[in-house]
Amino acid sequence: MRPASGDTEPFEQLFRARGYQDFRWIDPQRIVVAQWVRMKCTFGCGEYGKCAVCPPNTPSVPECERFFREYTRAVLFHFAKTVAHPEDRRAWGRDVNRKLLDLERAVFLAGCPKAFLLFMDSCHLCETCAPTRGECRNPKLARPGLDALAIDVFSTVRACGYPIEVLTDFGQEMNRYALLLVD
Repeated sequence: MRPASGDTEPFEQLFRARGYQDFRWIDPQRIVVAQWVRMKCTFGCGEYGKCAVCPPNTPSVPECERFFREYTRAVLFHFAKTVAHPEDRRAWGRDVNRKLLDLERAVFLAGCPKAFLLFMDSCHLCETCAPTRGECRNPKLARPGLDALAIDVFSTVRACGYPIEVLTDFGQEMNRYALLLVD
């Protein structure tokens, strides 16, 4: 049965039972969507055009903004991690993303048909990503990261009181974030 609109406790129990302790409820209307994020994807990311759930295979910036306005509840999950080697980030991200997919399904089955997850990193479900949605090997599981949907992650998470900084070397602790839209 779906909890009432303001009742977050059943979800919080579900999150904690699955090992998620560091999360905050946010109003999706406070998600900052910005064109500059899309420009950084287009002109600064090596995955541009190579990943089925990254630009240009994602909705336009205005469509992304409109999408978030269709929700009334969202949960921001924080993950902090230091890795020994830069290449370890991908395996860690893949593991976290797979577990988050199970959480998305549990929230859906709890009566939230619009439940939709945004990964904390690029999809990485497969070793190599297909360049288009049509070629994706996991179309039911693949999800975009926050920045792929033009979310200004820095502004959004700082407004929630979470830490985030530009890292200058791989030995620094990463602060990564996933978003679960709950309605």
